[in-house]
Amino acid sequence: MNDTSPRRAHSLKEMAEIQGRIFSPEAIGAGIAAWRPEPTDVVISPSGKCGTTWLQQTFHTLRTRGDMDFDDISRVVPWIETSAILGLDINAPQRGQPRGFKSHLGWPQIPKGAKYVVSLRDPRDALVSMHRFMEGWFLKPGAVSIEDFARNWLGQSPEQGYFAHLIGWFEQRDNPAVLLFSYEAMSAEPERHIRRLAQFCGIPMDDSLLALTLEHSSLSFMLAHKDRFDDAMLRKLSEEVCNLPPGSDSAKVRRGAVGSHRDELPAPIAAAIDARWREVVTPKLGFETYADLRAALAAPDPPLLR
Repeated sequence: MNDTSPRRAHSLKEMAEIQGRIFSPEAIGAGIAAWRPEPTDVVISPSGKCGTTWLQQTFHTLRTRGDMDFDDISRVVPWIETSAILGLDINAPQRGQPRGFKSHLGWPQIPKGAKYVVSLRDPRDALVSMHRFMEGWFLKPGAVSIEDFARNWLGQSPEQGYFAHLIGWFEQRDNPAVLLFSYEAMSAEPERHIRRLAQFCGIPMDDSLLALTLEHSSLSFMLAHKDRFDDAMLRKLSEEVCNLPPGSDSAKVRRGAVGSHRDELPAPIAAAIDARWREVVTPKLGFETYADLRAALAAPDPPLLR
């Protein structure tokens, strides 16, 4: 019995210690090792805060024609890495076909043999979203400034984190088993990207399903049902295992804005992220900025639509 008062982390070091109580490498590895991919499986595997929950909901709506009878989107589109932690059978039958899964793994790490959907997002927006997300769950709100959070985020090794994830998946852009989106294009052209996702997953599309999916994957709908998108299973377990205060704010659906970093990210931090991009991404992929990469991803139209 833990006789200390529940508390959220007051520093990044303390947050890492708290998270280590639940996200052990052994437990994560067990979940990954247990999964048995099938050729029709769809794995949604963006980096954190780059559109994962949005794609889970879009996919699940498409394959079930609008099922909302769940308490946690990751119960019906389960997260591979946390399946052992939560005691889930990752290979259990699912509510709809094809089977769908969530992951945050990069291309080198993810088990092969399925189909993979990844959305990429401006790193400055992803960072802001991640900081806000951690506050109120693992971090005490206001305890860690966005400047300190960003320095830690940027300090990850070249083999880990946002930049390694982006490079690895972008290098698979011509792989027929991989479908890449940008978060920004998904926001600007939702109908087009819903059609692309359905086609890639082998889900027949009609006008009523398109209209339903546009509604169920909209920000307003997901905000109205945000209790389904707040990691309910993992939040409950984390409060018990990590001795966190009850009622953690783990909602995945917030503003969903493109370019929100302009209002929330200090200019020196934005400049540091741009410099890190040029240091890590440009030599590998040749793009000077995320905007350049996004433009290359958008045009010409992928073969899927030809």
